[in-house]
Amino acid sequence: MKQPQTAANIALLALRIMMATIFVFHGSQKLFGCFGGYGLAATGQYMESIGIPFGTANAFLAGSTEFFGGLLLLSGVLVRYVSVPMVFTMLIAAFVGHSGFDIQQGGMEYPLTLAVVLASLGLQGPGDWTLAKLFTKLSARHEKTGANP
Repeated sequence: MKQPQTAANIALLALRIMMATIFVFHGSQKLFGCFGGYGLAATGQYMESIGIPFGTANAFLAGSTEFFGGLLLLSGVLVRYVSVPMVFTMLIAAFVGHSGFDIQQGGMEYPLTLAVVLASLGLQGPGDWTLAKLFTKLSARHEKTGANP
């Protein structure tokens, strides 16, 4: 019975790593102008141009949700909670920032796929291979040996 649990943890870790990479990348573009991104001011101007009010504030919220949410996904900490604003952000991106379905024609298939994967991770949880569980195991081992800090 150990094998299926290991396979599930590998699958969840792989999903978390990939999703974290995508979201830290895109959040960095919005917040800091990294990786060819436009930064906060230009992203805010773009958001206003497509009808999103308070462009810079919303660019900050979206970028922060993506960047810090990605870091939390990677660590496996608060995944069930952080998935909610991340799904919401991707649904807004899908339905406000894109038209049609085909991504090659500016459609929503990519942000919609990200929203579904995030929702699935939020419902399933991060699995057993997280930093929180690692620290708990290390702490228990530390207490068991009676070592002082």
